[in-house]
Amino acid sequence: MMMSAVATQYEVVIGIEVHVQLNTASKLFSSAPNQFGSEPNQNTTAVCVALPGVLPVLNGQALESAVRIGLALNCDIAKYTKFDRKQYFYPDLPKAYQISQYDYPVAERGTLTLPNGKVVRITRAHLEEDAGKLVHQGADGLAGSTHSLVDLNRAGAPLVEIVSEPDLRSAEEARDYMMTIRNMVRYLGVCDGNLDEGSLRCDANVSIRPMGSTELGNRTEIKNMNSFKAVERAVLTEVERQIKLTEAGERIKQESRLWNESTGTTMPMRSKEDAHDYRYFPCPDLPPIHIDETWVASLLATQPELPPQRLARLMADFDLSAYDAGVLVEFKELGDMFLQTAEKTTAYKVVANYLMGDVVGWLKTEKKELPETALTAEALAELSTLTAEKTVSSAISKKLIPVLLTEGGMPSTLLETMGLKQVDNVEELTATIEAILDANPDNVAAYRGGKDKLFGFFVGQAMKATQGRANPELLNDLIKKALQS
Repeated sequence: MMMSAVATQYEVVIGIEVHVQLNTASKLFSSAPNQFGSEPNQNTTAVCVALPGVLPVLNGQALESAVRIGLALNCDIAKYTKFDRKQYFYPDLPKAYQISQYDYPVAERGTLTLPNGKVVRITRAHLEEDAGKLVHQGADGLAGSTHSLVDLNRAGAPLVEIVSEPDLRSAEEARDYMMTIRNMVRYLGVCDGNLDEGSLRCDANVSIRPMGSTELGNRTEIKNMNSFKAVERAVLTEVERQIKLTEAGERIKQESRLWNESTGTTMPMRSKEDAHDYRYFPCPDLPPIHIDETWVASLLATQPELPPQRLARLMADFDLSAYDAGVLVEFKELGDMFLQTAEKTTAYKVVANYLMGDVVGWLKTEKKELPETALTAEALAELSTLTAEKTVSSAISKKLIPVLLTEGGMPSTLLETMGLKQVDNVEELTATIEAILDANPDNVAAYRGGKDKLFGFFVGQAMKATQGRANPELLNDLIKKALQS
């Protein structure tokens, strides 16, 4: 009911702020390790805990990563940029301010194209430090806490905040926007994109307005979304909540709201601040940065291949369908393996089918990532070539692939050692077929009487007898001849 109301009476307006945690070895302004999963408060220095007299020093790799993100977003890269202090009165950042960028960001005025072709305007991309983490005690979470603990491992971690214009018009577009950003930063190699570990986070600013109106309504900012599904559900839920309030004649409050995954609802967090509420002022400890245009040009010339370019190349150079190419682009490790394998075989479609089918199926079942397996491009290339040459059947490949993934090796060797070599001997197959026909006279008579579907029965029996090793085409031909005689 609500979605029909959206379609006919209201327009959804969404802008997204994405926080990309850069994968530099150290933090943004200190030598503390920038890594996930350490014991609480282990990755800290005097800078992280804001001891008196400490001075921050900018991580040069973080600046390069920020510029690369800006270039990938088609942004204008600043010739002059600086850092500012943003007032921040929470215990997870002890110095009571966050070093960020306000009026002179690293990059601004860009665009990002979604898979559906929609172009989303990018307002800016700027560098800032992350805050630490508050760990709330109590079985009921924050509401039932009696005290909280502070983990400063993440305090000072380097972030690039990407801010979009309010160009998104549905929960699905919000999800696709996040997925596109995730793919982009992973291809750039600047972030692993793991939402569940917090290395890619987003806040969605959501409002509604009467269809045809150009005036923006009061927005709410949704936080605490740690999956693409959560982004879509949270936005959809918030839109429905705002429509109900509007239909009841109530005013939408400008506020931040937390997404609760277990209840599928958003809940109030705090009133939403505007920029002036943060009282930005230039950071006196960090000098302004003059970015050299020659350096930017060198970064642009060495940018990695990004998803749109890879998609076009997979379709043009390897004759893959838009769907197949899209899957290999979305899952970067699969695409990397495809390209490595394609250097060693011309059976491109077979390679793609194995990666998207048997390999992905095994990975999901075993809950593993492709780099964690023993599969090599050489092995996959040989298997694909043998399959294209009809030396390996589907039944045999299903026995080989788990071994290639867990133990490694080459298919040609495994075919011998596992006793899976394809049976191409006409006399051997003919004898097997004759034995099957002799054992099933009623089915033979029924087939010859017009029940053509029984042909599959005979093929299945022959495959069972040969343990799936029979050459499929040869087997079919021999069975047809035997049934016609």
